[in-house]
Formats: sequence, structure tokens, C-alpha cells
Amino acid sequence: MTRIDRRSFFKAAAGASLLPALSPLARPAIAQGAAANTLRFVPQANLTALDPIWTTATVTGNHGYYVFDTLYSLDARGRPQPQMAEGHEVSDDGKTWRIRLRDGLRFHDNEPVRAADCIASVRRWASRDPFGQLVAAIVDEWRAVDDRTFEIRLSRPFPLLLMALGKSDSSIPFIMPERLAQTDSTKAITEMVGSGPYRFLASEFNSGSRVAYEKFDGYVPRQEPPDHATGAKVAHFRRIEWNIITDAATAAGALMNGEIDWWERPQVDLQAMLARNKNIRREVMDKAGRMALARLNCLQPPFNDVKMRRAVLTSVVQENYMRAAQGDDTSSWTDTHSIWPKHTPYYADNKDLMPGDLDRARAMLKEAGYAGQKVAIINPTDFPDIGPLGQVTADALMQIGVNVDLMESDWGTVIQRRNSREPVERGGWSIFHTTGSATNYGSPATSPLCRGLGEKGWFGWYGSERAEALTQEWLFAPDEAGQKKAAAELGRLALEEVATIPLGQFTIRTAYRTNLTGMIEGSAPYPWGVRRA
Repeated sequence: MTRIDRRSFFKAAAGASLLPALSPLARPAIAQGAAANTLRFVPQANLTALDPIWTTATVTGNHGYYVFDTLYSLDARGRPQPQMAEGHEVSDDGKTWRIRLRDGLRFHDNEPVRAADCIASVRRWASRDPFGQLVAAIVDEWRAVDDRTFEIRLSRPFPLLLMALGKSDSSIPFIMPERLAQTDSTKAITEMVGSGPYRFLASEFNSGSRVAYEKFDGYVPRQEPPDHATGAKVAHFRRIEWNIITDAATAAGALMNGEIDWWERPQVDLQAMLARNKNIRREVMDKAGRMALARLNCLQPPFNDVKMRRAVLTSVVQENYMRAAQGDDTSSWTDTHSIWPKHTPYYADNKDLMPGDLDRARAMLKEAGYAGQKVAIINPTDFPDIGPLGQVTADALMQIGVNVDLMESDWGTVIQRRNSREPVERGGWSIFHTTGSATNYGSPATSPLCRGLGEKGWFGWYGSERAEALTQEWLFAPDEAGQKKAAAELGRLALEEVATIPLGQFTIRTAYRTNLTGMIEGSAPYPWGVRRA
């Protein structure tokens, strides 16, 4: 296969010789004295969708952590800890959970956080998220006892309830006012009112340019020290600005010149240059890493035929994807021929299902009766971790005889279009690529990659009654051995039926000025705890 050179993905070559010509970033009209109390951050991608329940886009989830808070959250060991909750009680039969809120919780509009807000928020999240759907399926009643207390009454015991409420990667059960949470989960909300450590400044939001947040003085942090998504969320900066900079050379120059403080995801081509700057620290914050993947549209031809999906799976050479997107430093990436990420309990190598054989894939395509239908790959031009993945797929599919239309646009357009279930000729799509937290993809409860929910599931809408039955077997298995058996069968089935195509696993080095301290490890660039030394 022809290897895509990831450097061609950039619109401008990155190099030290370009830096003197960089224009200074436009600065907001804030007093010089306030500048030191402003954190200037470059996110991984442009923020186009604001509702972290409506979309699983990582950048939107990261935005959600500024504005919203959660009832529970997971610590570094993956254990759920109370966050907005003061605590809980469970009935002897395990079927009634009573949760009480901490005193003094307020939304950004200064209204108190009530039990009714929590119920509406969790219900909306549960209608959208695969883990939440498992919970919702056995809820008999959501009941507010008083303004600070509510009950979840179940039809059967569900020991993983707090794990669900504390979910901290991809589609997080953030709490919002009841009036917003009553919005249908298939429709995105645009009014951002949460109870988190920062307020969203709607008047300053300019998608493609800047997002601004201001410290919420009404936020009362917990007393425990911060630990991943748990503990004290102390806002040390009065203001945080997200500067949307899609050109890598510009972002690198701004970081080295001190015009920005923190660049979430520097491109691999620039890491060596950043490492030589004594004023910049680079660090892997998410030790578990991320999985790269391709998702095929199982509702529309040609990939509503599993034989067609298997032909694509057979063509995948993971090394080509990882070198194109993550460079030649093999210490930062690895292959992973499994729906389950490496270093998670259920990982099993299924390389026999992914031989990376173009000749065999070409023959499979013919056997499937492929009739030349257009395959639309929707792909971002402004997301270097993802864009090269689509280019590699397009190259491989064209080599095996697929009629490929590589439809490149900005990431915001991709995440909007992937909602469409229409045929390609009416604005639909065939394949998109993305990345996600390896931690989130590590179990049947949290991962959407293997669930067979069909039209109620994640984009691509893979449907399988057997996959759902195995998820239930895992969920209610009497012991760890039973869980491992169900997870192994589910992982194998999901790859055989090509629910998702894994493309490799990698880690990212974030980069920030050395005068910042208090960075917290985790899968998101958490803003709390960070301060200027």
C-alpha cells in the first residue's frame, strides 16, 4: 500500500524558519493586569457543537467539563467518587438507590441545583449513551424525595450504577437545569447553564476563533484533593480563553513566544522542536492513550452488507494508519487487532481477522457482488490525528477497486454530517474516522464500539441481537470468569461483523509553558488545579 506522508496533511510546513514571520495572535480587550490571570489554551479542534450529550465529540466533552459538573466521577483507579453528591444509600435488595446532593450547589444563573434537575439530566443522558441505556432499561421509577434527594428504583440490582453516573469519558452524565435537560436528546441545546467551575461566555463565543470562560464564584469545590475527574475543582484562573488555531506552525510559534500557555495536542512533526525550548514542558497526561478507528455506515449500501464490511477490514494495515497520523516514533503507538484496547482486561489479539491483504480484500469485494456504489468518506482537514486516517482508507479502498469519494471538510462539518442516516446521494455518508479514550473503550458497558443497538446506537448504527445478549451476559455475570468469557465472545463477534475497525492505539504529549503548575492526569485537559507559578 502507498503510505500517506502525514506532512502533506498540513497546509503549511512546520519549521523554525517560519516562526519569525508568524503574526501575533489577536488579543481580547482585557486590561494588562488581568492578562496574568487568563489561561490561553489551544484545543485539539474547533468547538462547533456545544451540547456534550448530543455529540460524543471529544472537544465538546472537554468543553462540558468547564461548564457542568457530575453527580459522581472516577478517580485514577477508575473508582466512582461523590462529586455533586454528598453520598448515597442502597436498599438491602440492591434495587433502590437514594442519592443526596451537597448543600449549596448552584447553577450559573444562581438557581439552586435540585433533585429534579439531576433526574432530568440523567434521564436525557441515559437515552443517548450506551451505558446509560443499560441503566434506563431496568429503571422502574425516578423519584424526587425533596429538593436535595432523589431515588432511582430498579427492577433488578445494578451494582455498576455509580460507575455509570461517574462515567468520565465520552458522553458524560453532566447535570444541567431541568428546563434544558427536558430537551429531546436528538436535538442539541445551545444555552450553556451548568454548575461547574467556569461559566461559558456566550457573548464572546466565535466558532473557529475563540471560546471564553469565566470563573464561577458560586462554585463550591469539594475538600478532597483533585484526582482525575474527582475531588476539588478549584478554578485558579479568573478567565480561560480557547484560541482556535488550526495551523500547526502558528500554534507552535505562539506557544514558544508565550502568546499561548497550553497547546493540547501538538503535532508529532513539531514535538522535537518544542522539546528543545527550555520554556516548554511536554507530558503524556493520558497514560492509557487513545484508539484510532473507522466506523462504517451499517444502514446504507454498500456497508449494510457484512461481506462488504469484511472486505474493508481485510484491507487494513494498521502500521500505515499509525505512521500517517502519528509519525515514525513507534514508542508512541502500537497496533491493536481488537475492539478492546491493549492494557485493558479484555484485550485479545484477533489478527487473523485483519490480515492486511489487499489481494484478498479485492477478491472478497468481488465475491460480495460490489456493483460500484459510491463510498463517501467524510474526513476533516483541520484535525491531524484524524485526517490522515481517512486518506489512508481512501487510498486502500481505491486500490481494491472501490468507487471512493473522499469528502474533506472541517471537523465541525464532519460531526454534523455523521448524524445523517440518509443515502450518500442525499447527504449521507459511508465511512468516518475518529479517535477515543482507550479507557472508555475498555468494557462492554462504556464502549459504543461493540454494542449492537442499531438505530438507537452510535453513529454507524451497527445492529446485532447477539451483541446485545452478550452485553447483558457480561453485565450480570456471577463472577469475573463469566465476565471475561462474555467479553471475549463479544469482542470477537464485533470484529467479525465489523461493528468498528480498530486502526491502532497511541499516546499524545501535550505541551505547556513551564510557568504553569497543577496539571492533572486524565483523558481530558482538566482546567481545575492549573495555576501560574
